[in-house]
Amino acid sequence: MIESRQSISLSRYGAVRDGGAGLLDLSSRGRILVSGSEAVMFLNGLITNDMKTLAPNSWMPAAFPNVQGRLLAVVRILNREDGFLIDTEAVTRQKVVQLLDRFTLAGDFRVADLTNQISCFSVQGRKAATIVGKLLDSTVSVSRKQVSKAKFNQFDVTIIRATHTGEDGFDLFTDVSVAESLREDLVNAGAETVSDGTAEILRIEAGIARYGVDMDESTIVTETNLDDAVSFTKGCYVGQEIIVRIKHRGHVAKKITGITLGQRVEVQNGAKIISVDGKEIGRITSATFSPALNQTIALGYVKYDYLTPRTKLVISGVQAIVADLPFVRGSWYD
Repeated sequence: MIESRQSISLSRYGAVRDGGAGLLDLSSRGRILVSGSEAVMFLNGLITNDMKTLAPNSWMPAAFPNVQGRLLAVVRILNREDGFLIDTEAVTRQKVVQLLDRFTLAGDFRVADLTNQISCFSVQGRKAATIVGKLLDSTVSVSRKQVSKAKFNQFDVTIIRATHTGEDGFDLFTDVSVAESLREDLVNAGAETVSDGTAEILRIEAGIARYGVDMDESTIVTETNLDDAVSFTKGCYVGQEIIVRIKHRGHVAKKITGITLGQRVEVQNGAKIISVDGKEIGRITSATFSPALNQTIALGYVKYDYLTPRTKLVISGVQAIVADLPFVRGSWYD
């Protein structure tokens, strides 16, 4: 009997959630290499995190804000031997390249868009370390901020430990010429291919905001849950004044949070969030049915006074409550 598309999807969801491992293809994301003796100086003036604290063979999250402290892009920066590899979502690839290109004539600062030359896969789930370690004959990094290297078919593979699902995981960056072979070997080693739709369910369950969906250029950096991407001790950078002012004020006017609806219902992105006394207090940005929780869950921006967990809300006529993130605490939190 041919297995239904839904049962295939749920089985691969289960591979990630229930002790196995799933394979996500992240190759559509942007990958930009920045190098040169003045790379740290220029990058430090553009991003929210502190490049001076980024040790060799380590990585960190960061954001590119504008002068109003609003979010232009969310990135991960890997300090490799050949320079700083900046990984960002597909929708912000060109924006990051443009932000960086402006400074290539100002000093020893070089920018190369390597998106079409480097592929990226992620193995997510409790068995991720076993699969990656065995296939690449490498002891995968225990540190969550370390960048390690291995060989696959004589090509370098850059490895970082990262989650996209709330489960333990490892992202693998390698040359596009061996990407398909690497993917096949990961599958043969036990990682089940996860569709984009299933990956989206896992993302929302993990409470991970996505640029272009849950945040954009209208979002102030501190309205997101990007706390580990912001340094409040570094020197001057674009948008710092606004971001620091909000920090000292105590809180933002609204912030992204989790919401549970207690049943399976259709919720549209952009749906209004209403308080129990009838006030409009926010909007939904992402929603999905969670197999793990057996109910619809959502991410959305809610006014500060209503962010306390268990606060009652109404969405599209359905009662809901504010929930802590992540919705599902997987093996990443062990």
